[in-house]
Amino acid sequence: MSTSTPLAKRILWGLVIGIVAAVVTLGIGRLHPATLGVMQKISGAVFDPLGQIFLRMLFFVVIPLVFTSLASGVAQLGRLDRLGPLAGRTFLLFFLNMGIAVAIGLVMMNTVQPGHHLDEQARTQLMQEYGSRAQQTIDREAAQPGMSFATLVEMFMPRNLLGAVAGSSRDALGDVLPLIVFAILVGAAATQLREKERKRVQAALDTITELMTRIVGFALQLAPFAVPAMIYSVIVKVGLDVLLALSVFVVGCTIALALHLFGTMSLWLRFLAGRSPLAYFRQIRPLLITAFSTSSSNACLPASLAIARDELQLAPSTAGFVLPLGATMNMSGTALFEGCVVLFVAQAFGVELALGQQVVLMLLSVLSAVAVAGIPGGSLPMIAGLLATFGIPPEGIGIIIGVDRILDMMRTTVNVGSDIVTATVVDRQLRNRLAATS
Repeated sequence: MSTSTPLAKRILWGLVIGIVAAVVTLGIGRLHPATLGVMQKISGAVFDPLGQIFLRMLFFVVIPLVFTSLASGVAQLGRLDRLGPLAGRTFLLFFLNMGIAVAIGLVMMNTVQPGHHLDEQARTQLMQEYGSRAQQTIDREAAQPGMSFATLVEMFMPRNLLGAVAGSSRDALGDVLPLIVFAILVGAAATQLREKERKRVQAALDTITELMTRIVGFALQLAPFAVPAMIYSVIVKVGLDVLLALSVFVVGCTIALALHLFGTMSLWLRFLAGRSPLAYFRQIRPLLITAFSTSSSNACLPASLAIARDELQLAPSTAGFVLPLGATMNMSGTALFEGCVVLFVAQAFGVELALGQQVVLMLLSVLSAVAVAGIPGGSLPMIAGLLATFGIPPEGIGIIIGVDRILDMMRTTVNVGSDIVTATVVDRQLRNRLAATS
């Protein structure tokens, strides 16, 4: 499946081959423009449909995957009032961690603005390539009044849930916002059921989630062929500007992820856990290497539990609660990446997201990251849903597919590192609380 190393190498090699072939084609096109024209037509007739097969397999699973993953994630919490201070501290730190991560990512994207490295001609070509939804969004935003409470209610809770989620024939995807609200409500309602019934509901949701995840795995098997086809087509049609924009995006994401893991988490270790960040990261270095190489939070869970017990000396009850839950919910690197991708693609299409919209994006990135499966490529359907929510063509995700594998390794490292730091902070706070009451 998608966790195999050969697949990852094939995707990266596909990216390299697609870029090299496109650059060679552009070079030949300078000497013989007719050849470039022929290759652009071939791209439109052959390569683009191949890329669309890959993308639409991802689009197929967006609606069911968002709903079942998020509803199951809420349902599995059970009765929070019975879990006491351990649960309260854990969930507070989870959402604080992810919120800070997304904020760092959005600040980085607003600072470096990788999407603005496309000139006007390249941006126009992108709009022609992926339809008119981006221009429709620009026009609609210009005509609409500013964000208000009534607007937020309409965005999150429309009168017709099915109509909003289904969308129109012109949209690749419907509106994901009301679906997220409905999934949270279903999960919250499930926690009020008797334990046997709650587990039955959760099992059904988890089964559908697993089915959708396997479809994502099928799509990723096509990635070594679809990635070079898509990147070749974009470059020969748009030009080399897209490579510059993509390079700035990758560098910006990498810096933002590093800032969160070694900046934010170092502050947490120093001031909330009373530990030396340098010594701590030395202790968990094998875990971070494992996360980087596997790109799977779930695959790292045994190593996380072992290091928490043997190296960090955390209480087994704390590590046993926080770390498995963190591998499912505490996806700070994924949340950061999702926010960065949406803002980058919006910039590439000339869609300016106002401050209020970016606040909504931060919230949705956190919620959708909770619903992401802990496997390589698990965030791609969620990102497509977020793009559709803000009126940005979800096909725009094709721009970053080629570099996703590299960034997936980095964001998984941040996810896993944040999990064990959170467990360390919770353990320290509970020990202090116990000492104060004894």
